[in-house]
Amino acid sequence: MAPPASELLVHHDAIRANVAHFAALTGGRLLAVVKADAFGHGHAEVARLALEAGAGWLGAASIDEALALRSAGLAAPVLSWLNPPGADFAGAVAAGVDLAVPSPVVLGEVSRAAVQAGRRARVHLHLDVGMARDGCPREGWSALCELARELQRQGAIQVVGVMGHLSCADVAGHPQTRIERQRFVNAVLAARRRGLRPGVLHLAATAATVTGEASGLGLHRIGAGLYGIDPSGTSTALRPALSLTTRVAGSREVDAGTGVGYGLDHVAPARTNLALLPLGYADGLPRAASGRAEVLVRGRRRPLVGRFSMDMIVVDTGADRIRPGERVTVFGPGADGEPTVAEWARWAGTIPHEIVARIGSRVARVSRASR
Repeated sequence: MAPPASELLVHHDAIRANVAHFAALTGGRLLAVVKADAFGHGHAEVARLALEAGAGWLGAASIDEALALRSAGLAAPVLSWLNPPGADFAGAVAAGVDLAVPSPVVLGEVSRAAVQAGRRARVHLHLDVGMARDGCPREGWSALCELARELQRQGAIQVVGVMGHLSCADVAGHPQTRIERQRFVNAVLAARRRGLRPGVLHLAATAATVTGEASGLGLHRIGAGLYGIDPSGTSTALRPALSLTTRVAGSREVDAGTGVGYGLDHVAPARTNLALLPLGYADGLPRAASGRAEVLVRGRRRPLVGRFSMDMIVVDTGADRIRPGERVTVFGPGADGEPTVAEWARWAGTIPHEIVARIGSRVARVSRASR
């Protein structure tokens, strides 16, 4: 069988090191977030690595993602936090998945699913501390707690946790973080005044853990940091866990004045060589990086020229005529001079999270125990 044209290499040693770092930083109070196929790194493999390296919990956005972890044979505590009314709450309860609850409507559905399943649902009351996204608005918190108390008294649910998400934790000392942290503390006190006893409190994600902005509040939900991404830009301990490589599909020498790609945005200023790479925006490369991005060819960085196409990008290799089939590194940890995910994010005007999570299914996933 011919080798795949493009490969996404997942460096297991980097993930293990990152998990161990956060496990030490949090005293073992670590929930590994493996949503979106573990940010494109492979949910089942990363979940196993994380549990082996010190995580005690797993986290997924949807119930489908959580059930996939159960199907992979993972028995650790799993939390799912983003499910609309009508989601498969019965399946989640039956599989022992913890559920975040942002509203009385969802709480009611979870309760009914638990009664039908004949087992108590484990829920985490989810407060919006300031982002106006998911979570219960603060003005509805008392009503949510009171309903939770009644349903817990009936035996349908058990309130095991309270959770929130900080909006500005990537900036150490941001005044909004202090406000949101206090809102969270007040919400926990309000839940306890209503007879609830949530033992699992979690407000910190990667940024708040790195900056220390949510220390002392229990469980830490670490997603981006597992994969070497630090939203605060302050940590030097994290290791990028992906490398994207491809093979040259074709090459040619062109004269000065030759236009490249749609719109002929790039015109060769002198006689040069071009190499065609079989990757494009359908594979997750951001079109916004056109005219800015670079790749590593034969140990040297070379510019990508012309607009990115759905399936193709073109690299100017100067005086070097590259043979079809030669391997090119699109991004990696940077140790060999290749562009990093952080650089690609800057070229595209986005964040590293988006770069790693959007690599498409046409790119073969390959796991490596070490780099």
